[in-house]
Amino acid sequence: MSSLTLWSSPLADFDTIVRRTFGPSASGSVRRTFGFTPAAEVTRDGSDAVLRLELPGVDVSKDVVVEVVNGRLVVRGERHDERASSEHGRTVREVRYGSFRRAFALPAQVTGDDVTATYDAGVLTIRVAGAHAGTAGRRIAVTTGTPETTPAESASVETPVESGEQPAA
Repeated sequence: MSSLTLWSSPLADFDTIVRRTFGPSASGSVRRTFGFTPAAEVTRDGSDAVLRLELPGVDVSKDVVVEVVNGRLVVRGERHDERASSEHGRTVREVRYGSFRRAFALPAQVTGDDVTATYDAGVLTIRVAGAHAGTAGRRIAVTTGTPETTPAESASVETPVESGEQPAA
């Protein structure tokens, strides 16, 4: 009896090992297997910033904290979502759980008193009053040609060397 060995590329095998060992899921930098990152949307409403986070199946009164810490808006909490359905004598149960944390930088003028939060239909809406206050742009005129010189820039200093004299020390 002979054994059949299939040849594979050593570099492809090495690449697979490196990706599994040092990839984003291994370090936990993108998404942990036991947590989740809620989707977020940030929009502008006049001078206010409005953040919307998708948090379906979350009891916000018990499991979500919204706070302003060191100039950052921090939303953190845990999700416990369990669903079950029975059909033809079989029960299918789906359990989703995990902690989450999202942080957003705030302008210096914003305090905790400027932040309000509401929850409806699985969406946490946070309004930051005055986040865009005083951020109106200013248009700068563009001129063509060479820049004009000021009298101080165009003034020349006469030196005694031109008249044949030696400069005084």
